[in-house]
This record gives sequence, C-alpha cells and structure tokens, in this order.
Amino acid sequence: MNKDEIRSRIKARKSLLSQAEKDCAAQRVFNRLEQSAAFILAEKILLYHSLPDELSTHTFLEKWGDRKQIFLPRVNGVNLDILPYDRSRMALGAFHIEEPQGTDKTDIAEIELIVVPAIAYDRRGNRVGRGKGYYDRLLATSRATKIGVGYDFQFVEGDIPAEPHDVAVDIVITESRRLVIHHRKR
Repeated sequence: MNKDEIRSRIKARKSLLSQAEKDCAAQRVFNRLEQSAAFILAEKILLYHSLPDELSTHTFLEKWGDRKQIFLPRVNGVNLDILPYDRSRMALGAFHIEEPQGTDKTDIAEIELIVVPAIAYDRRGNRVGRGKGYYDRLLATSRATKIGVGYDFQFVEGDIPAEPHDVAVDIVITESRRLVIHHRKR
C-alpha cells in the first residue's frame, strides 16, 4: 500500500469510532506512555495538541502540564517552532490547530522526549503523516527519544514506504502494544 492508500484506510476506520472508544483508547495509550522509562526520565517533553481525528492529548496535557515541562509545536511557514504549553496562551493557528502563543521559543535540542502524531506506523518505526513534512523536518534535527502514539489499527503490519527524508520513531505505543524499534546505525 502507498501512503495515500494508508491515509484513506485509517481515516475510514477512525470515522467508525464512538467518543467512548476514542476516550478509552487515549487513556490506555497515555497510561502506557506514563509507564515508559523515556517518559519517567524526561523533564522536557514535546507533545502535540490533538485534532478531533487524532488520539486526544487534552487530558494528558492537563494532567502533566504543571508536573513536567510540556512544549507544543506552532507552525511557522514550513517549519515548527517549539513553545512552552500554557493553557491561557493558546489560540487557533494554522490548519485549525490550537497552538501556543508568544515569543519564548525553545530549541529542539533541549527537548528530551517527543510524542509524535501520525496516521500510521510500522514495525520499523516508519510513519505516515499528513504529508506536509513538518515533523520530518523537526525530528531530523533532534536527538530526543521519539515515541509514536496511536490506535491499535494505526499500526500496520506491512512496511510503510520510506523516503530518505522520513524520520522513524524509536517506540510505538498503541492501546495494546509497546514496540521498541532497534534502528540500524547509518
């Protein structure tokens, strides 16, 4: 399957979920994340502010916003800026995503853990995003642990076609699995 076919298949599957199923899945995935060594050890965490069709991060943000240093991305042209999460400083930004406001950008080198959204993941940590490359550009410059989160059906059994610029995640967490990827040295 190519990336567009994967996007279409996952979108159709997501449309079948009830709100209760979405909430339960988010709770299970983020409970697994909280139990990971990468999360426990990290102080500076980059999270995403979820869209309605993504695994919801809203409860997780509220729970950890005062206990860890949580950062969110903000679209800046073709790149993402990293800003601290502050519920009182959020506004609708690019692509109708709530984004942090302000000028206090953080260097990606300071982030220890990145929770990466995607449409799908495979056993090698490859991911299908929305197709704009924002996260690939950001992840390419980071040494942080990269954890992909999603519903069980977002983990595809075959290999996702990967381009040279695509950046794989180190761990994939779904409702029922936690897969640590052992990347080959380049």
